[in-house]
Amino acid sequence: MAALGKIRSKGVTLIIIIGLGLFAFIAEEAFRSCEAHRNDQRQCVGEVLGEKINVQDFQKLVDEYSEVIKMQQGTDNLNEQQLNQVKDMVWNTYVQTKMVEAEANALGLTVTDQEIQNILKEGTNQMLLQTPFVNQQTGRFDVNALQNFLNQYNQAKTANPQMAQQYSKIYYYWTFIEKTLRQQTLAQKYQSLLAHCLLSNPVEAKMAFKEENEESQVQLAVLPYSSIQDSKVQITESDLKAKYDELKPRFKQNVESRDVKYIDIQVEASAADKAALSKQFAAYAKDLAEAADPAQVVRKSTSLVNYLGIPVASSAYPSDIAAKLDSMAVGQVYGPVANQMDNTMNIIKLVAKQQLPDSIQFRAIQVGGADAAAAQKTADSIYTALQADASQFEAIAKKYGQTGEKQWITTAQYQNAPSMDVNTKSYINALNNGAVNQIQNLKLDQANVILQVVDRKAMISKYTAAVIKKTVDFSKETYSAAYNKFASFVSANQNSEDLLKNAAKNGYKVLEANDVTTSSHYLANIHSTRDALKWLFEAKKGEISPLYECGDNDHLLVAVCSEIHPIGYRSLDDAQVKEMIKAEVLRDKKAEQLMAKLQGVSSIAAAKAKGAQITTVDQITFAAPVFVAAAGASEPALSGAVYATAKGKFSSKPVKGNAGVYAFQVLNKKNRPGKFDAKTMEAKCRQKAMQYAGNFMSELYQKANVVDNRYLFF
Repeated sequence: MAALGKIRSKGVTLIIIIGLGLFAFIAEEAFRSCEAHRNDQRQCVGEVLGEKINVQDFQKLVDEYSEVIKMQQGTDNLNEQQLNQVKDMVWNTYVQTKMVEAEANALGLTVTDQEIQNILKEGTNQMLLQTPFVNQQTGRFDVNALQNFLNQYNQAKTANPQMAQQYSKIYYYWTFIEKTLRQQTLAQKYQSLLAHCLLSNPVEAKMAFKEENEESQVQLAVLPYSSIQDSKVQITESDLKAKYDELKPRFKQNVESRDVKYIDIQVEASAADKAALSKQFAAYAKDLAEAADPAQVVRKSTSLVNYLGIPVASSAYPSDIAAKLDSMAVGQVYGPVANQMDNTMNIIKLVAKQQLPDSIQFRAIQVGGADAAAAQKTADSIYTALQADASQFEAIAKKYGQTGEKQWITTAQYQNAPSMDVNTKSYINALNNGAVNQIQNLKLDQANVILQVVDRKAMISKYTAAVIKKTVDFSKETYSAAYNKFASFVSANQNSEDLLKNAAKNGYKVLEANDVTTSSHYLANIHSTRDALKWLFEAKKGEISPLYECGDNDHLLVAVCSEIHPIGYRSLDDAQVKEMIKAEVLRDKKAEQLMAKLQGVSSIAAAKAKGAQITTVDQITFAAPVFVAAAGASEPALSGAVYATAKGKFSSKPVKGNAGVYAFQVLNKKNRPGKFDAKTMEAKCRQKAMQYAGNFMSELYQKANVVDNRYLFF
């Protein structure tokens, strides 16, 4: 009892301790939950209709599409610009697919397997025509060829894994096409459903025909807005506010954007750097002139252009080098010379110039042996036999496990190789210089090749040229000096106002990039600025960025977040919005003055007396806006007013246009040649409705709450 009483006496304390313990437990779980949520957010590339996509899933889609592009273009790698295009395409496709799928699910729209099979059997879809399964005779997709391939692939997966690996690229390419075909078909169904909500009828068709084919000729009186000086127009804040309220829907933005002011320094070679390079190139020129074989000189120079030591077409060389080759004599050394276009220093030595075939058809037998002597003995035997009877070439090749079939080689297939060994040079030279039907016994390091050139086509000039091309680059000392100077300037100006104000005094230029969004790949189109973009979308207004080393390791950048534009309506206080509104109000007020000037005018002569420019304009239709050369603008309102005015009549009132105020006299109206066809015009109207329905994506996008965080990862 005493113990129980003691516990009761400490009741309040115990309650507090237990409460604190429970709170700590709950807080810990809440912290873990928040941390897990933050980790999810950190891995989230974006969000559509509340559905998130993480970086791993998005990267898989990028890799998948990259492989498709590589296969279509026949390349092993994509450059940075191509990869950025792939990422944009993947993102846009993902967003659009999710939006359409959501709408289609609500409406019960689906794409069945049978529909896909029907598309495959029809074989005319443009996507199918990009696959390897096209019948070359009919030019149509061959579903049987696809089925045969899929069967071979499935069999190879168990029977021949190595072959399955070779087939895998084509298989994955096909699965991408099939998936995309389903997405495309679903979007087309949805668009077609929308389009059929917009109907056409004979009355509409008749009106549309008249609008397209009735041409008017007018005598036009033009009073351009430019005839009134801007300074003569008074604009008040109430004018701006009223116009802003009228045009407010124009200024709605669906994604956050930011304005940035920045200083970008591109480090360039100093005078000392250029002098050092010139001295180096003078030595290269001397060495090239004296060298019997220029290969070592070019290699030691680390030239941007490799020396293959074989004759190639001029297209194998950079354009500035190719332009000089034909005018050079064999043995001549040209340069050193600077090329401002690609910022390089160059030397050329023309080693040889020959007329050689661009395309060569040949056949070959590779002859090996236990050692070089054995290979030589066998090759001599084959050579002797073929010298006696060349028609036995394929038969002899088959004895050695080869086909001996004829094949073509072109200059383009080897001229851009990064390097070339002695054996390959010998092989290509033998092909280039071999006479048609001549049998050659070509000795290589460990084997022999029996060659026969069968045909030669397209004789062209080929050049063997040693080229030393090097970028005029800055030294470490030059970069360090530029970095230290810029860093000192940034350190001395710790707030944005001072940084921007003092830039010019220190020899720096302040630049602007407005409306930057998270979909941007670079800040201010400077490479390697992803860290700067990440900073920008976390920065507060007026905040200064760290100093970034970016570009191709040749740029120094510091930025100021000058404005933040959140999702929603841009306000009238926004400088860009205010400028646009001011232009609209200015035009309205000038229009008021000019319309008042033409008030009561009932003839072209009277309009001319008021200072109007008079011109004749032909072929005005309602369906297309007329271009008024005197005002320098297209004027839809004028087209409408002319259409509504009878032949011989003067305009009932002045017309306010985009670039001026107009009055006119209709001189003539006539119809273009052609007969009205109700069915044709109805179909045309329906087609136009389909085009209108094609804008549905922008409407869906506004409601999809799209979040694009790709800038955090790519």
